[in-house]
Amino acid sequence: MNSPTTDKDLFRRLLPFLRPDAGLYTAALALAPVTALLVVAQPILLKSVIDDHVMQGDAPGAQAAALWYLAAVVGAFTVQVGHQLSLSFAASRTITHVRNRIYRHTLGLGQSYFDKEPTGRLLTRATNDVEALGETLTAGAITILLDALQVIGVLAAMFWLDWRLTLVLLLVAPPLAIVVNILRTKLRTLYIEIRTSLSELNAYLSERLTGVETVQLYRDEERSLALFDVRLHRYRDANIRTNVFDALLYAVVDGLSSVTMALMLWYGAQGSISEGITAGLLAAFLDYIAKLFRPVQEFSQKIAVIQRAVAALQKIFGLLDVHERVTGGTKQPADVGRISLRELTFAYGDGPTILHGITLDVAPSEVLAIVGRTGSGKTTIGKVLTAAYGGYEGSVLLDGHELSELDLAHARQKIGAVRQDVQLFPGTVRFNLTMGREVPDSTIHTALDLAHATEIVARLGGLDGVIEQQGRNLSAGEAQLLSFARTMIFDPDIVVLDEATASVDSLTEAKLQAATEAILSTKTTLVIAHRLSTIVNADRIAVLDAGEVIELGRHEELLAAGGPYARLFEQQFAEVQST
Repeated sequence: MNSPTTDKDLFRRLLPFLRPDAGLYTAALALAPVTALLVVAQPILLKSVIDDHVMQGDAPGAQAAALWYLAAVVGAFTVQVGHQLSLSFAASRTITHVRNRIYRHTLGLGQSYFDKEPTGRLLTRATNDVEALGETLTAGAITILLDALQVIGVLAAMFWLDWRLTLVLLLVAPPLAIVVNILRTKLRTLYIEIRTSLSELNAYLSERLTGVETVQLYRDEERSLALFDVRLHRYRDANIRTNVFDALLYAVVDGLSSVTMALMLWYGAQGSISEGITAGLLAAFLDYIAKLFRPVQEFSQKIAVIQRAVAALQKIFGLLDVHERVTGGTKQPADVGRISLRELTFAYGDGPTILHGITLDVAPSEVLAIVGRTGSGKTTIGKVLTAAYGGYEGSVLLDGHELSELDLAHARQKIGAVRQDVQLFPGTVRFNLTMGREVPDSTIHTALDLAHATEIVARLGGLDGVIEQQGRNLSAGEAQLLSFARTMIFDPDIVVLDEATASVDSLTEAKLQAATEAILSTKTTLVIAHRLSTIVNADRIAVLDAGEVIELGRHEELLAAGGPYARLFEQQFAEVQST
């Protein structure tokens, strides 16, 4: 689906987010004409006070008429407060719906999207862009309806009071309309530029702050700052240009308001009381001009707000229209233990083909190790199997069921993974082990014991101990053991160990090996490894080269064959001996 490009299309797509709070929006819309009516009535009452009572020397009548005028002012204020409160509550709820939808949609996207989309840009969609939309809902699009009703009411009342003075006012209407339209178009372009430059700035900032240790290690601070300044200045310049055009629009409206008042007074001075231009009429018209140009003046600001929202909506719906997701079916088999790959072929997006017709069978409770040189496709098999990526060719069968036909949540429940790069979240140990689910402490402690991670949790202060940002208070090996325990808590039928011991010391590797032997004997296991010492006891070993299986067998058989596996093993053994 193509993202909408016109303002009308954008706001039409926004309607489903408004419907849950339609009652509040309806209340705000219903109060708008009441407010406009009370505002329009005020100058007429003012004219009556002056012409019908003050000029006639009728003090009691003037007092009574003044009370009516006061009632109209207080009534307009009260109704407008109700209008604004209804709108504010509704807008707050709407942007909550939008932000929730963005996050929910983003969570469902496949890994291929995150491979090329910076995190900072996604954060901009869910924060700055949504805030710009909320600003429009509370002080932009809907309040313009109130302004429009007020302008129409004021013009109608002015024609009713004196059409000649009204024509003087209309002399400034054509140039005002032309200027507002030109500046509105320019503002929209500038606000799109602001949203784009801000997302680029946030993306760059997020990347560099995440990798600040590397930036400092290689003394790249100055160059990093220079590149940041380029993006920062682009964002600053876009804001400056926007402020200039916004101020210009405000100044034009303000200037034309003053010119109109001067013309009105000049024309009134040319006339005479006999021509029907009374003091009360002039006072009413001057009040009407203020009431007319105030919404027109604010219109420039609201147009700016709306243009920001239009630019933000284009970015938001651009994200919501991304459908790079792994699609699944509805099947939910009770047991998943057997893996069958048939002519599995895969490429990351439009890149080169990584896997070329892989055919493998893994029996229930079997441990299959997959080895090969860097870039041979080992990790890719694990990513396809865990449904991180879709779009494969051939067949991936789990107990005879095609992976693409399985319910994704069910499939991911049945397949666990322990990867080299462990993701831990700031929070308690309990949350990181259970991901917020209700799990009995006994189950957690059993998993920790099997993963040899009990001492680690004790050092952190128990299950309610805190894991710092990016797991900084843990070593790589400790993080791996906690990841292993987390996988065991969820008790999957299939476990993928993807270079799980590549970054750990020999003691931690021994603990992981012991945990593997203790509890994975009842599970189907894929051990993806670069260090061959970790897989010598696997039931079978598959050797990959350039995305193809070139050898398959047990450790002893492959060594005896003297082929690629034997050469890999001898090479690593020689490297260990040399150290």
